[in-house]
Amino acid sequence: MNRNRRPTQQSEPKKTKAAARLSDASASDDRGLKIGEAAKVIGVEAYVLRFWETQFAVLKPKHARSKHRFYQPRDIETLKLIKRLLHQEGFTIAGANKYIRENGIDPSNIASSADAARPAPSSGTSSATRRALAEVRRDLENIHKLLGDE
Repeated sequence: MNRNRRPTQQSEPKKTKAAARLSDASASDDRGLKIGEAAKVIGVEAYVLRFWETQFAVLKPKHARSKHRFYQPRDIETLKLIKRLLHQEGFTIAGANKYIRENGIDPSNIASSADAARPAPSSGTSSATRRALAEVRRDLENIHKLLGDE
């Protein structure tokens, strides 16, 4: 038995600072969430948010004089939409930008966008189209062999 060990205390799980700040409307309205806090709320790394800021014109967090980014509740909703479009619905960055331009970032559009038509994968063609093209190519190769043998 280790006598130097402290007994563990059973307590309620603590909220993360980001979650606590997000739930505290007055604090998040005044300053907003720092990039690390926003990243935890969204479920991505901070560098992902920095990259998204370069790719999505609609995403413009406030910057302090110290150049720190502060994300307001509206920015958090935009980030959630971007993450859902990219990670869950399979949009490319260009496709997500087009979707946002056409539909906006209104929360009512966010819920209904799951019913919207999904864009093609990043290669520009669907898997069914690729299969059909592969079959056509095989047929053409067979015809070429037949013609070459004569």
